[in-house]
This record gives sequence, C-alpha cells and structure tokens, in this order.
Amino acid sequence: MNHSKGNDSSMAQTTEIILSGSGGQGLITAGQILADAVIRDGKNTVQTQSYGPEARGGASRAEVIISNQEIDYPKVTRPDIVLVMSQEALQKYAGWLGPGGMLIVDTTYIQDVPSSSARVFAQPYSRIAREVLGKEMVANIVALGALAALTGVVSKESLQSALTARIPPGTEALNLKALELGWQKARQAAA
Repeated sequence: MNHSKGNDSSMAQTTEIILSGSGGQGLITAGQILADAVIRDGKNTVQTQSYGPEARGGASRAEVIISNQEIDYPKVTRPDIVLVMSQEALQKYAGWLGPGGMLIVDTTYIQDVPSSSARVFAQPYSRIAREVLGKEMVANIVALGALAALTGVVSKESLQSALTARIPPGTEALNLKALELGWQKARQAAA
C-alpha cells in the first residue's frame, strides 16, 4: 500500500491518500480526522485541501500523507489510496493512482466504475448512511471507516478518538456508529 524510499532498515514508509467528492460531502473534515488519528498513532502526517469555487456541489479534495519519517513535500504526487464520492472525483483522480493502488468508490452517486489496475472496493456509502443511520450527512464517516478497515493506515482506536475530538458536540454517538458501520461493511466486502 505504501512506497518506500531508501534501501536500509530505516526506510521511510509513506502512504499518500486523496479523499475527493463534491463540496458539502464532508471530505475535508474526513481528511482532518484521518490526519489527527495518524498523529495519535505516533506517525507523521500532513493534510492539505482544495475546494472548487462553489461552497456546495463543487469539487473538493483532501490530501493526507502518512509516513514513519519526516515528510519533505506536503502535496500528494502519486496516491496509494483514492476515495471518490462523486462521478467528477472519479474521473479526475482515479487515474492518479500509482501501481498497486487502491480505489475506494461510493457507488451511490457513481454509476460507471471503470476497470482499473488498482484494487477497487465499491460500496454505496451515502445510501448506507441514509438507510441505516437515517442521515446521509455521515456518509463521509462511513467511507472513512471503510478506508481505515481496508488499508490499515490508522488504528480504529485512534480514529474513534480523533473523530470524537473533531465533530460537533452531541453528534458523537451517530458518528461513532457511522465509523463502525463503514468498518464492518469494508471487512465484510474484503472477506
């Protein structure tokens, strides 16, 4: 899942991740939670984000780089993992994946998942959030739970801790359920 730099036992293990979709889907927040959780796991991380010109509905992207050593450049250059939650994001970022990368797709709003040399995991995270939890607004957390379960880039405990530290008070139970739901759905799909 990650690429190595160097040639001795102290090699840097680096994982580059893109979380992308439409503005308002909460992917910037998901990127911030992921980066916070990585720090809680004792690893180095940088997190950057970009938005389209629209507040809602335009493209948004969060980038997270995780490493066991110092990170020299704060932008993703060749992602190992790409999570897409809109058709536009799929078209824009799936081609960025490096060899052996992982593409995680929310099929609620993405109809055509192209064949790829990447490992593809496709589940309807937005529909799952809406139908099981009654709130599509936590689809980002369902997808984040799935990403963490599929990749192992962060511990579940650190992710839970970072989540409760970064979400609005009073939404902890719903968000923790969303995280667990995504984790379990991913484990079932990968089994």
